Amino acid sequence: MEKYLNNYLHTFECFNLETGDFPGPVVTISRQAGCSAQRIAIKLSKILTGYSYMAETKTDAEWNWVDKSVFSSVVDKMIDEIKRGNYDDKVEAIKMMNEVSRAFSNETIYDISDKRLIDIFKGVICKLATTGRKIIVGRSAGVILRNVPDKLNIRLEAPEEWRINRLMQLKDLSRAEAAKYINDMDEKRDSFIEKIIGRKAENNDFDVIFNYASLEDDQIVDAVINILKDKKIIAPRFEL
Repeated sequence: MEKYLNNYLHTFECFNLETGDFPGPVVTISRQAGCSAQRIAIKLSKILTGYSYMAETKTDAEWNWVDKSVFSSVVDKMIDEIKRGNYDDKVEAIKMMNEVSRAFSNETIYDISDKRLIDIFKGVICKLATTGRKIIVGRSAGVILRNVPDKLNIRLEAPEEWRINRLMQLKDLSRAEAAKYINDMDEKRDSFIEKIIGRKAENNDFDVIFNYASLEDDQIVDAVINILKDKKIIAPRFEL
């Protein structure tokens, strides 16, 4: 019988250059610690779906920002495929899928060092992108999907002192605690990117970098919508 893990880890791809089968559209949001990417993702998903600020009337295809429930649902579907298949490593494969799902949910994904788990995670991110109309926050999704044409990779940055002061207010931390949190989280995320692509992330891995300290959420969302239109990732007739 075929081994699922051997097959999966060596055959998953985000796109097929020969067939032109590309995933997307997809938006990824990378961020430094202290920048609130989730708020941007939620607002962006509602606007792209067609919800207005004043009503809950959907007028377009739904966009989802990938929280733990969306990620888990994709993993569950993949587990169902494993159960239906003729594989002799079903138990091990399901265990590893569930481990990746749990790690995504509580952000311990950044602590994973097992190459097989990392490859499974990359495959799930590609699967999410393939379904299209997804907004993925963090988890190195931007570098995983960097070669996908129908995508926009966003990066949120801000001066360190601004981020420290913001976290002191949001989490009621001392300055030393906030500075340590920022340093530890940034290092953990940077280290995970190195596990993914073998190097640190660079500016050209992202399509646009926003200074979160000088822009309001709505300004960032409006700019993203306009860029998506200009790049023809969404229809030019799309209105805010």
